[in-house]
Amino acid sequence: MKLILTNEVTGLGEPGDVVDVKDGYARNFLMPRGLATAWSKGAESQVTAIRKARKAREIATLDEAKSTRDSLQSKAVVIKAKAGDSGRLFGAVTTTDIAEAVAAAGAPAVDKRKIEIGQPIKTTGEYTVTVRLHADVSANIKLKVVAA
Repeated sequence: MKLILTNEVTGLGEPGDVVDVKDGYARNFLMPRGLATAWSKGAESQVTAIRKARKAREIATLDEAKSTRDSLQSKAVVIKAKAGDSGRLFGAVTTTDIAEAVAAAGAPAVDKRKIEIGQPIKTTGEYTVTVRLHADVSANIKLKVVAA
């Protein structure tokens, strides 16, 4: 099934890309979550509009992305979350929590959709999360989760 991606999907493509995926993946995952729309011949104007909006949001140059990466990696990011006596959290740390903590630490603002967490963060401790800043640049942020 041919689809037009409306959001970035890791391992599949960027917004505005036309991709060919299996029918079940399209019907059960991509389309219900609003990550893609059905492709049609008249959708070419939609593809160009999505690509234009992506270019406006994307960090323009590689140099800016590298300087942003350096400033993100130099900051210590601490998240306070409710936890039990054993260090297990009541819930999990989300990408929204991480984006807010990065902004509170004085680092440049990060889009929550660009943050990749390897495994769900459900205990206190130190973690490393990846932020995709540009197609060629990503930053690894040291994240410390403490009990509130």
